[in-house]
Amino acid sequence: LEETYRFPDFHSPILTEGEIGAKPMVMLMGQYSVGKTTFIKHLLGRDFPGSHVGPEPTTDRFMALVHSEDEKTIPGNALALQTHLPFGSLREQGGGFLSKFEAACVNSPILQKITLIDTPGILSGEKQRIGRNYDFSEVIKWFADRVDRILLLFDAHKLDISDEFRTCINELKGHDDKVRVVLNKSDSVDPQQLLRVHGALMWSLGKCLNTPEVVRVYVGSFWDEPIDQKGMCNADLFEREKTDLINDLKSLPKGSALRKVNEIVKRTRLAMIHAHIIGHIRNQMPSMFGKESKQKEIIENLADIFNDVRIANNLTPGDFPHMGEFKAKLEGYNGSFKDLPGPSKSKILRVNEALEKDLPYLIKMVPGMQAPSHSSGGAEFNPFDAPEAKINMSTIDAHQMVDYQKVFSEVSSGKPKLGGNVVAPYLSKEFPKVPRELLSKIWELSDIDKDGALDQPEFCVALHLCHVITINGADVNLPNTLPLSLMPPSKY
Repeated sequence: LEETYRFPDFHSPILTEGEIGAKPMVMLMGQYSVGKTTFIKHLLGRDFPGSHVGPEPTTDRFMALVHSEDEKTIPGNALALQTHLPFGSLREQGGGFLSKFEAACVNSPILQKITLIDTPGILSGEKQRIGRNYDFSEVIKWFADRVDRILLLFDAHKLDISDEFRTCINELKGHDDKVRVVLNKSDSVDPQQLLRVHGALMWSLGKCLNTPEVVRVYVGSFWDEPIDQKGMCNADLFEREKTDLINDLKSLPKGSALRKVNEIVKRTRLAMIHAHIIGHIRNQMPSMFGKESKQKEIIENLADIFNDVRIANNLTPGDFPHMGEFKAKLEGYNGSFKDLPGPSKSKILRVNEALEKDLPYLIKMVPGMQAPSHSSGGAEFNPFDAPEAKINMSTIDAHQMVDYQKVFSEVSSGKPKLGGNVVAPYLSKEFPKVPRELLSKIWELSDIDKDGALDQPEFCVALHLCHVITINGADVNLPNTLPLSLMPPSKY
């Protein structure tokens, strides 16, 4: 689907096997001399090939730290040809970038689980553009789309955010859940100053990240030298913060498989919407005359086209690409829109089938996400009579789903959705053991569309959660957000 509808020309390159099978990646970003390379050395517990540390800008290239028994450095052009590594599509950034990209192969236990990406120290003013014959922010965006964690490092004495650093932070939009902040060299100030520094940092970040959630900040001195006397009062705090950060990095491999499936689901939905848009644009083009003027009209009225595609195919507005970026791609498209591929329902239906069947199957293959097995004794399975051992909050098996759907059919009497005035009394009557406050939380989790009503998939989620609490007791801890494994395929 991506190849047919030229997805890479408008969005990101086609995923390679190396990207899909890659270890979790952690990218470090920051202005020069904030301690990124020293932080990596501290994490590895040793030096690594190609590392340079100094008060001046020393790291002038992107460096990937990968595990290998044979320690060496691999230049960027050769690195992009390694099919088992996730850097193949970086060839599209050109030779200018690849000459400033290399990998350090290091025999370190932590690199058996994750890959670290060290970035050049970001300068301020015009100096940041001298000698750079590649688009720095585009490369940052490429890595941001693929890494599992992004660490923004700040020096306690240098909290200013340069124009280029601000641009790079803007490229992280949509990946807020990946971002963590490290306030390094915090032992160089006393406790009172540290409090002010932390507040100033949060104020500066608030203007860049534009997110209502507060970003997690780790405070400490991440190197192998003893703590400075100025910060000795905070020594216990620094140690606990360091432990929390290490534990956060250690947790990445456990959820890596599920995150990759989640990213593929998001990409699949975007690819399907992209195919609908391109097919619609192709249909708008005239057969003979007026092609150039029609192209300009399509670009000017892109908002109307997005709306027409959304209504015609019953799509969610939030899944559509950024209109400004898509318009810029259309304006820079080298060719006639008449040459774009037309609509292909068969291709889209096949991809939609993968979204509804194959990808949920992949999720169940992830450790800890398997559905409980039921012995086939011939009798119809009743989810309300199931023993506690057979109930799994995080998944709904096929037997349960069939019974939940039957209940929806009986309650709805053919209506596509059930309002709160129907759902609330039904659940209160059928599940008297579920407290009212838990019913309220179940409604919030189940109303995925946030439209004040439950359709069949959402109603099935509500029934399942009520069933779990009825069997396992009211002390069951419901999640704050609906797990991906419970998310109906139509709601991804």
